[in-house]
Amino acid sequence: MHEQRTYSSFIHGSFISAPSQRADETRRQVLAPADGSILAEVYDADVTVVDQAVQAACDASAAWAGRSRTERSDVLFSLADALAAESERLARIEARDTGRPVVETREDVAATVDQFRYVASAVRVHQDELVQHTPDSYSMIEREPYGVAGLIVPWNFPFLIAGWKLAPALAAGNTCVIKPAELAPLSILELARIADSVLPPGVLNVITGDGRTGAALCTHPRVDILSFTGSPETGRRVAAAAAERTVPCLLELGGKSANILFPDAPMEKALVTAPMSILFASGQMCNAGSRLLVHEDVYESVLEELVQRFRSIRPGDPLDETTRLGPLISDEQWRRVESYVAEGQNSGARLLCGGRRLTGGAFDRGYYVEPTLFADVDPDSVIAQEEIFGPVLCVIPFRDEAHAVDIANNSVYGLAGGVWTRDWARGVRVARQIRTGTVWVNEYNLVPSGSPFGGYRQSGFGREVHMHALSEFSQTKNIFVSLSDKPVDWYALEQ
Repeated sequence: MHEQRTYSSFIHGSFISAPSQRADETRRQVLAPADGSILAEVYDADVTVVDQAVQAACDASAAWAGRSRTERSDVLFSLADALAAESERLARIEARDTGRPVVETREDVAATVDQFRYVASAVRVHQDELVQHTPDSYSMIEREPYGVAGLIVPWNFPFLIAGWKLAPALAAGNTCVIKPAELAPLSILELARIADSVLPPGVLNVITGDGRTGAALCTHPRVDILSFTGSPETGRRVAAAAAERTVPCLLELGGKSANILFPDAPMEKALVTAPMSILFASGQMCNAGSRLLVHEDVYESVLEELVQRFRSIRPGDPLDETTRLGPLISDEQWRRVESYVAEGQNSGARLLCGGRRLTGGAFDRGYYVEPTLFADVDPDSVIAQEEIFGPVLCVIPFRDEAHAVDIANNSVYGLAGGVWTRDWARGVRVARQIRTGTVWVNEYNLVPSGSPFGGYRQSGFGREVHMHALSEFSQTKNIFVSLSDKPVDWYALEQ
């Protein structure tokens, strides 16, 4: 059992003491999705605490930005080593906090460590430019940090996405104030504790709370850049707050990704990966392969195989090494999924398996739902258009390549997608026609360091994971240098 603790915001290298919290602040319980047990109690930060965190980041900004890229790189390598040394503990905290199987969260922690090491290497080669205009004039084009970065992280992959944001923001020379989701803040609070042994005080600050805390961060006048991962609705509010103050923001929002299966696909791999693409994290991921488009020639045989595989998935305790499906994050999320299952049945789609809340024994205390498979889904229906954020796969038949592309692009989102075929020319051709930020060919849901991740349209803008993120978290300065002592006579030029 995870030891219960009381947490508060982490500012200037330490957790602020509970007595310093305002009397009207909330102390909320963080519950384990698997059994409803109390993992910790966390104080919400009000606007005063948010201001303290931003001030700490401002105070540390000049010194951190003034370090050379090599020095910042060395610090990030040290931070990666410190996180790696605590990797198993962090993975188990994340599993308990999010309900995801520990076999998944171990991979997240390892990927986060790798992300810090990748960015620590990339920042050393993220070169400035020198452009010669004439024999005696140059532009020195340099990258500078924005200052204070406000980072808001969701509850589904808190540790991983925190790393995606923190690594490039810190490497580029920004100081950070990060707000984890109130449903799953514990791994990020532990990350801050570990980082305290490596980072100077004030470089990394964590504020805890709900949407009110996030709003206070987004509207703070001394936050210079915002990065948000979460729902499109909240993302629009973050963008509006950034626009109000004319500061940049990066958004990674929802998705309704299409996974396209042609008859010549490598079927053994495809039929293992397609279920994983929707059941990983219990379907609570924005890039889930939630729409499986299957060519009509192999449609029924694929459905038969999928039913068998969905029924074989083992749900259970996230800390059990054999568990492959954890609970949803909360009762509210379960009710959301339940409403979509009912909508799918009412729309005429065939419910082949699943759709019910798991009960009995330990399941009674958690938010478990059966892996759910719908066939014959209308591409225009609600369950094919809206993000369910649960283990619900919508299978849609298609006739030919053009038909598949039309269905795939029939969405307001544009985050990810997949194409399965042994015809490489077709794989690349179809991938180029799908309007999303990532398309996997004969693969799904792999985002290794160096692979840019981000969306089109209502899935947001900006890129993470790749070294492009260093550019996202830095701004361009042009220093024009003239070596000539001869003045330019502008009045003479006009004559």
